[in-house]
Amino acid sequence: MTTQRLERARTAMREAGVDALLIGPSADLRYLVGYHALPLERLTLLVVPAAGEPALVVPTLEAARAQESGADRIAPLRAWDETDDPMALVRDLLHEAGAQDGRLALQDRLWTSFTLQLQAALPAADWVAGSRVMRELRLRKSPEEIQALREVGAAIDAVHAAVPTLLRPGRTEAEVGRDLAELILEDHDEVNFVIVASGPNGASPHHETGERALAPGDAVVVDIGGTRNGYCSDMTRDYVVGHVPDGYAELHTVLEEAQEAAVQAVRPGVSAASIDEAARAVIRDAGYGERFIHRTGHGIGVEEHEEPWIVGGNEEPLTAGMAFSVEPGIYVPDRYGARIEDIVVVTDDGVERVNHRPREIVVC
Repeated sequence: MTTQRLERARTAMREAGVDALLIGPSADLRYLVGYHALPLERLTLLVVPAAGEPALVVPTLEAARAQESGADRIAPLRAWDETDDPMALVRDLLHEAGAQDGRLALQDRLWTSFTLQLQAALPAADWVAGSRVMRELRLRKSPEEIQALREVGAAIDAVHAAVPTLLRPGRTEAEVGRDLAELILEDHDEVNFVIVASGPNGASPHHETGERALAPGDAVVVDIGGTRNGYCSDMTRDYVVGHVPDGYAELHTVLEEAQEAAVQAVRPGVSAASIDEAARAVIRDAGYGERFIHRTGHGIGVEEHEEPWIVGGNEEPLTAGMAFSVEPGIYVPDRYGARIEDIVVVTDDGVERVNHRPREIVVC
């Protein structure tokens, strides 16, 4: 991690008329200084004045972790003890930079309790959302970030290649999920999520992997992801145990066509909404329109869900460097579900997939 991202943030601050940026434990903090801070009741806050030195305010008991991350090489640590007032420390840092009465951009997902305390400590400040600064920095990935997404995409491809060996009648979703988590950790730093949704559970897109035992004829949706070197994977494929249930092959063919249509529609200049519609039109024309119940995709990078949102109504044009999922799904209550998900990157003249496993049904 270098100071380059912090300097880009300062440029964005100047363009937005922001006097200081305040970032708590979040993907934004990891992005700027490489520190994966714990979201504690004790305040951790990166203070970045538009003019002056940045500082990372941390509880003393977390200072060692912050140093181990290397964050102190980018923003010097300002540790506070248990009986100190961290809000006063932040106020003083902003006063030193002449920003205490200015426009302050506050990280979007900071706890409400901290937000209220900061506002009380800085009553004359003008508060705006931190995304006013951070959104544009993270929206388009650098060549190094795209390479990181390729590498983590290959890592999750390898896990999906092993799924057919895990799906056997009598095994529970939870047993399969534990095996998948172990496989993810072989080439990821952490597991972000594991969804194993069998039979009727597949009709719930965010099914919580449970104790249902796999049975012959079950369709199984497997959606898994992790983090490797700071960047996230996210990939879904569909499997069946023993034999394909009635109607599922026809449904899945439609889904394959929809996912391919959406991927092929990706290029600079088209809207995010148009990618959603490319998938949705295929599914709607086949008579499954009411069974596609979520957006077509979400951005990905240092978070598994970030902008851009690939959904109807989002007319933002795609630009090179944007990375997001393309994951249409069809869900039939009480029977089964199906979803195909790949991560793609917008290139200068089209699209690149970072996942390369077959998208057809795999019979186990």
